[in-house]
Amino acid sequence: MLRKRWRVLRYETAGAAYNMALDEAIAEAVAFRVAGPTIRFYGWDPAAVSVGRFQKLEEVVDLEGCRRLGVDVVRRSTGGGAVFHDQEMTYSVICPEDMMPADINEAYREIGGWIVNALKLIGIEGTFEPINDVLVKGKKISGSAQSRRQGMFVQHGTLIYDLDRVKMFSVLKVPRDKLDSHSIGDPAERVTSVREQRKVPWEYVEAAMANAFIMNREWYAGDLTSDELARAELIARMRYGNDEWTFER
Repeated sequence: MLRKRWRVLRYETAGAAYNMALDEAIAEAVAFRVAGPTIRFYGWDPAAVSVGRFQKLEEVVDLEGCRRLGVDVVRRSTGGGAVFHDQEMTYSVICPEDMMPADINEAYREIGGWIVNALKLIGIEGTFEPINDVLVKGKKISGSAQSRRQGMFVQHGTLIYDLDRVKMFSVLKVPRDKLDSHSIGDPAERVTSVREQRKVPWEYVEAAMANAFIMNREWYAGDLTSDELARAELIARMRYGNDEWTFER
């Protein structure tokens, strides 16, 4: 029963490489049973673009725009597309695979439902859109990516709190095939934010996310261990902060 209790970490901000490394360090700790299943909330300082594990970075990221605006670039270990991280709440769900639905799409639906519930708590009506998005009035407010390795489940995703569209599309390149496959011509109009829907203070969003993620689950407010922190520092240096990993083809 102990391993079914979720450790919930308080919201903290960090750089892009360290954020990705910390998810990996937590997954290792959970895999070795030295930590329980973990829900983590975090932010990005400075703002960053994360690209999917198998993307060609130069095709989806404007590197000059990133340099000009001081935006970090990191390659995730999960798949999916390029994501701009700035004024948002990012989450990670890290646990043994058998604690989540075996079907990938069902797992996305379950956690997407948690996001929908969080939005409901702050008075916003959202809907889960397969495979891995949450929409408000037809516009994307949350997306996620998932991986399963060696019996471990990791999903991280975002809830956009506020949005600087000019900055976002100064650092992201939208592939032509994506433009052609959507009815809305301007990709900037396909996204929205909490603040565009309701002028809700950040603290309300933070509380709503925490409450929705722990609903009907056994949990405790926990901390990272010194081993997890040290391991994250090492992984950040060796992988996520390493140009060979970031720019690999």
